[in-house]
Amino acid sequence: MRKHLLLALIPALLVAQSGWWMSEPLRWLQTNLPEPDAGTDPILLVRDAAAFHANVLHLNMGGIAATYPTRIPFHTRSSGLGPNRDFFGEALRAAHAQGIRVVGRFDFSKTRKDAFDAHPEWFFRKADGSPVIYNGLYSTCINGGWYSSYAPRILTEALEAYEVDGLFFNMFGNQTRDYSGTYVGICHCDECRKRFRAAYGRDLPASEEDADYRRFMFDSSRRVARVFGELIHRLRPQAGYFNYLEEWTDGIMSESNTAVSRPLPLWPYTSSDNVNRARNSQPGKMSVNLCMQFVDYAWRFATVPAAEHPLRLWQNIAHGGALAFAINGTLARFEDRDMLAIDAARPVFAWAALNAQSLKGQSSLARVILLTGGPQASYRGIFRFLSEQHIPFAVATNLDWIGKRPVDLVLTAGELPAGLEPFLQSGGKALSISPTAPALGTPPPTRLMPSVRGYLHVRRPELFPSLRKSPLLLLDGPFAASADAPDAPLTLVPPSMFGPPEFIHTDLRDTFTPAVFSLRGGAITWVPFDLGGLYYRHSLTSHAALLTDLIAPLLPRRQLLTNAHPLVEVSLMEQNGRTLLHLINLSGHSQTAYFPPVPMHGIELNLEGRFSAARALRANQALPLRAENGRTLLKLARLNDYELVVLARAPAPGVRK
Repeated sequence: MRKHLLLALIPALLVAQSGWWMSEPLRWLQTNLPEPDAGTDPILLVRDAAAFHANVLHLNMGGIAATYPTRIPFHTRSSGLGPNRDFFGEALRAAHAQGIRVVGRFDFSKTRKDAFDAHPEWFFRKADGSPVIYNGLYSTCINGGWYSSYAPRILTEALEAYEVDGLFFNMFGNQTRDYSGTYVGICHCDECRKRFRAAYGRDLPASEEDADYRRFMFDSSRRVARVFGELIHRLRPQAGYFNYLEEWTDGIMSESNTAVSRPLPLWPYTSSDNVNRARNSQPGKMSVNLCMQFVDYAWRFATVPAAEHPLRLWQNIAHGGALAFAINGTLARFEDRDMLAIDAARPVFAWAALNAQSLKGQSSLARVILLTGGPQASYRGIFRFLSEQHIPFAVATNLDWIGKRPVDLVLTAGELPAGLEPFLQSGGKALSISPTAPALGTPPPTRLMPSVRGYLHVRRPELFPSLRKSPLLLLDGPFAASADAPDAPLTLVPPSMFGPPEFIHTDLRDTFTPAVFSLRGGAITWVPFDLGGLYYRHSLTSHAALLTDLIAPLLPRRQLLTNAHPLVEVSLMEQNGRTLLHLINLSGHSQTAYFPPVPMHGIELNLEGRFSAARALRANQALPLRAENGRTLLKLARLNDYELVVLARAPAPGVRK
């Protein structure tokens, strides 16, 4: 579940090392190896990774099963590891000889019965005191000694023995469901009971939904994350620390994945969402978004549609993240089962290797910020609208960007935080789309109507030119009602009769209840209903038109104007003084399917700024430019699945080059 903005503002050490993961273009291949694969040829594995054009190999190292000859009790050697074999060590040396970096994978969330028998206090306990056992493995507790003292002992052995380039930790923290989706609840071990009572003065709650418990688990996982990070940096200063957490790590891991029970519609922007958010929330850390090849846990060797893989991968690099792909098993084993994923991902890795220098060191040029928070559907509705309108935007979980980058407009589907005050004082604009009133701008007193099935009435069409033919808009959901305002440009039409047909809306009545507010002299626009969620669920043109007209006066200068189809995603990035324009064709996505995208032709691009040259790298051709009123016009003849346009800035007038 997405972390709320306010939770993300909890003070923590977020400064990361700036190592190879920030300075090198990353083509990251993760191989999740079943135990028998520790008996395969590591040299062949590395050769296959090199042929795949990977320059980072993410490889099993230890935790549940060690792929090297560990000497630490309770740290079980993989059953596939022969008595005189060091699979990880051999793979590491072979990879380094090929110029491939190696990130070791650990999973301390589960271990064997011998450790449980010797130290039952280290383990997760259900409410009835029983342990959580899955396929013979016992779940550990993030607050127990296995994580806090024994895991660092294992890591010390590994870090001292191997010149590893980084470490990654899977399943970090206490999981309330097992791999089969069975609910096991929260941990009730003695250490959790003691720590929670000391922190909050009460017993553990019944559910993880308790706000204190969520904070408790946040603090618990970050405490251990700090221990791991400091240990790695002390013993291997050049090694990176990677986790699914933002805090204390050097890189932020995430996944683009699927699940058969996941609610529809599918989210085709999953990679863009993950990478955009990570890179702009923590610019000093690399985003490694693993594009998972499998459909769901129970079907690890069944791949998602082939066309979905390149779409996810192109989105990764278009927002400045690592090109990252994950499979289960070695490449050789995987090819014996299903070539779809490998065949689809391989050309992307090959192209990225040829154009590596144009992909590393990217940062977003977007001057619109989308803050996380609010219901997921509401956030996604705004995200999708901005993408369809080709408005470059950066996603942020915090306000650390204030004063550090130029920003014209901030949007949120959650509460507009009080910390935005410095941004507004400097002339910034904000659009809050939520039934929760913003903390800034002294909004009027409101009462929440939890579910309104009515309409919105456009009273001043001159303010909403896109809605001249749609004066009534569907409203379904929560609405923050306030005192009447006769001059309100958009007002509430409450529910009325809709059946039988003879009675349809015969009692329809208008009101002066405002449905949009202008606060602080127009610096803040507040929409007191879930417009983002409505657009996400229904995709009505009237809701998109309302968003268009709300944003237009707040964002009079658009960085990019284009005639591209709404299903062409665009990101605007900077790299060493060059401007990079990524275009991704999403037209192949249809409901639960992904097909090869339909080629797009004659895409006109109008960019703010003056540029002296433009080149489309995939098409391998220069694009003609034309300057006009401080902007640059260019045209892309054809877009297949993806294109990267590299633009060189023109010297300022009167400046000799």
